[in-house]
Order: sequence, then structure tokens, then C-alpha cells
Amino acid sequence: MYIPGHFEEKDMAVVEALVREFGFATLVSVVDGHPWATHIPLELAVDGGTWRLYGHIARANLQWRQLAAHPEVLAIFAGPHSYVSPSWYDQRNVPTWNYQAVHLSGKVTILEGELLEDMLRQLMHRYESAHAAQPHTYDDLPAEMREKDLRGLVGLEIRVDKIEAVSKLSQNRNTASYASVIDHLKEMKAYDAVRIAEEMEKRKKK
Repeated sequence: MYIPGHFEEKDMAVVEALVREFGFATLVSVVDGHPWATHIPLELAVDGGTWRLYGHIARANLQWRQLAAHPEVLAIFAGPHSYVSPSWYDQRNVPTWNYQAVHLSGKVTILEGELLEDMLRQLMHRYESAHAAQPHTYDDLPAEMREKDLRGLVGLEIRVDKIEAVSKLSQNRNTASYASVIDHLKEMKAYDAVRIAEEMEKRKKK
């Protein structure tokens, strides 16, 4: 990922929080010599300095079949973003986009059987607990439904060996323009404008 120096996100706590919050990722690999992307939730596990991602894809998805020969993958986590108008600056400039994103690269190991089932159990627990008024557990599902589901899925474990992160938040603007961008973003209804304004305020230039 191209990251100008002043936009590189070096705070690993921020990077980890983005991956956990924006866990519906884009998984990219090569299939038959061409880029292939699948949109799936990926769970992050951190053990000391080792990061691992866990997820699953449909067995009918051709992507997994070539991972044995080409296990290198890229997981893209797109965070908040918003358009920024040049009219908000105190000097003439071009329009742009403020955003946060994380790229995690690594090699895949296929998970099946009990390992896949344990991963599905944890994934369902996380999202059910967060979003359902009456959370269901994986084990609440009928056994025949679980068995059918497992036959149609392939689990993935990605050992991360490269972390790239960007927080493009108008760091290259002067103090007046920076403050103006925040004020205008707070008034916008589109995109994640307010969220970007809040993130900029945390880093506000003195």
C-alpha cells in the first residue's frame, strides 16, 4: 500500500482497534494468475507479537482451492472515510478524501473439522452478543443444520507477517485549514464525516 510518511499510522493500538471494529474485510489472493477478492468477516487474535486472522469461505469459492499452492493473501480492512472539499481550506488546493485503512498480509492455513467448528462458534458468539437482543449460540443450531453448513465451508487461519496502516487525516494542512476541515465534516451528513472529524480532533494541531 502506498503511504506517504505523514499519513502512516504507527500506533499499533489504533491499528488493532480498526481491525477489530471494521472486521468485515476484503480477502485478496491470486486465482489462475488473476487477482481474486472475497468479502468476509475476519477475526483477529493477538498472542504477544503474533497476529492471526480467522475466517471462512464457501467451499464452492475457487479462491481456497489455490491457497495450498499460493498461500499468500492480503486482508484489507476499510475504516471510516469522507470526502474533503478544497473550499474548506484557507488556500487554493484540490479535493481529496480522508480515511483510515489497514492492510494485513500473510500466509493461510486451511482449517477443517473441529478447528473450523470452534472458529464458527467464536465468530457467532461475538456478533450475536453485540447485535442480537436474544443472542443465539452456534450450539443452539440443529445438529443437522450445523453438519450441512460445515460441509459447505472452508476455514482459514492467516498468520500475519506484514502490517500496513494509514490514517489520512489532513496532517499535511496548516492549523487553520485543519480546524476548518473538522468544522465542515461535523456538518456533513454523508459518508463517515463525523467519525473522521472526531478522529481528527483527537490529533488536533496545537
